[in-house]
Amino acid sequence: MHDERAQFFYGWYVAIGCTLIYFFTNAMTLFVPQTLFPRLMEEFGSNEAEISLTVTITLLFASLFAPFAGMLIDKFGALRIMRIGIVLMAVTYSLYSFSDSISDLYRLHFLLAIGLVLSGLVVNVIIVSNWFVKHRGKVIGMLVASSSLGGAILPLMISPIVNDPKLGWRWGFGLLSILFWLFAVIPAYTFIKEKPSNLGLFPDGLPKILEPSDNGIASVTLLTALKSRALWCLGIGSACLWFSIQGLNSQITIFFEQEAAFSPQQAVFLFSTLFWFSFIGKFAFGAISDTVPKRTVLLITSIILFLGTLLLFDFDSNQISLTKNPTKLGLFTVVFGLGFGGSFSMIQLVAVEIFGPAYLGRILGIITFIDGMGAALGTNLLSQIKTDTGSYLLPFSIVTIVSLIAIINVFLIRPIQKNNT
Repeated sequence: MHDERAQFFYGWYVAIGCTLIYFFTNAMTLFVPQTLFPRLMEEFGSNEAEISLTVTITLLFASLFAPFAGMLIDKFGALRIMRIGIVLMAVTYSLYSFSDSISDLYRLHFLLAIGLVLSGLVVNVIIVSNWFVKHRGKVIGMLVASSSLGGAILPLMISPIVNDPKLGWRWGFGLLSILFWLFAVIPAYTFIKEKPSNLGLFPDGLPKILEPSDNGIASVTLLTALKSRALWCLGIGSACLWFSIQGLNSQITIFFEQEAAFSPQQAVFLFSTLFWFSFIGKFAFGAISDTVPKRTVLLITSIILFLGTLLLFDFDSNQISLTKNPTKLGLFTVVFGLGFGGSFSMIQLVAVEIFGPAYLGRILGIITFIDGMGAALGTNLLSQIKTDTGSYLLPFSIVTIVSLIAIINVFLIRPIQKNNT
């Protein structure tokens, strides 16, 4: 009987449901709109800074709401909060295709910000962390990898529709909104359960006498976390990483079309390739972190991301310029994608490892606030500089410098002393 229960551990159904939800939420809120930027600029007559403000609004207000959402999660439970957010996102996605102006998009991205913090990464990480201890790295790696998979698949899926003059981006996004109702809303309200104890089970499907410990990591108090160097180095490091990741992701499709002279289909393909390797990085480094210290893995992935940014440049005779070499740009999508994916998953795992589960909602809310502000600043600053200068040379140079600062902060992260718990 025990073997059968272990083989069909219900936690895997929960993990699949959370993975489906996160597959859609991040991709449809951030990644798909970014591939639509060139088409939206054409339709609404906007420039890079104006169209990028859509995603900046989402990132900025998601960051501001994140600490408050963390308190709600700790008080009312992750699943209840997730269900509220998932319906808000579904309704907002359904309205997206009916936007008549860029102002409409701004309002919808504000609503998406609320939905994202209520039903996005934090609640899903908390729920799957409740169900898994021994395999937590692999499962969270699978979870966070799903958003990259969404970024790789969804833009390519709707690209023929988006670039068909008879259909366009409205029909493409409308199709995705229908899929969201089917494959995100339904799981949230049916088979996802918040804790193993809801079904009389224990983490990892083990009997109580074999129930795994949380790797010997006691939870720290919120005050201890706030006073620790670990929280602020992780927060600032992740803010720098997200400045680089989201800043580049928001502008790279425009760069591919306008400065590297790729066709719209080629630009979407390269964007998708970046996310395929982000998917590989999230899953692979999440699995590696089950045997290698998570802080070490985060340092490695931060270095990989930095090296990826260098591939955007040509260094010839003391002159720096943006590369237009297709092979080099293809290699950029591989290296940057791996660094992006690995860093993404490690930020969450390092937080779980250092601070424990007791106040995880609020602690992840604080970290999400800090790194979200970095992502918002990256998106806004890079697009504004491009609008002002007409080139991505300075914006992408700033990304490289900021990603180097991320490495320094990650290197300075140290575990909290046990006598503080």
